[in-house]
Amino acid sequence: MAQCVCGGASMQCSFGAAPSSLIIPPGNVTTSQYIATIMDYKPNANIPPFGMCNSPANPATKRPPPVIFTPSPCVPNTVSPWAPGSATVTVNNFPALNDSSILNCIWGGVITVTFAGQATIMVP
Repeated sequence: MAQCVCGGASMQCSFGAAPSSLIIPPGNVTTSQYIATIMDYKPNANIPPFGMCNSPANPATKRPPPVIFTPSPCVPNTVSPWAPGSATVTVNNFPALNDSSILNCIWGGVITVTFAGQATIMVP
């Protein structure tokens, strides 16, 4: 079983230079815990920047010759929900986010949960 992603969760992008913290909307509160869903994928609203972006697919990292590639500030570009999410636990009618879910950035990065924000709530 995986851990349920809650307030205080940390993430990392495969092309990002720094970790970031997931922002969970206030409407996702159950009992005393903010619980993320697969729909918490919106850039800046839920997914803050990851420092500098190192993706060669990001147009902001391309420079004219002689400098071909230069890291640039990360601007997350996530357009689809986290996958897969919990098969049985829902919050506001959406699958709860678990720490084995991934989120893809359009620039080729894969965002993963590095800390679920808690260590006691398990979800399938």
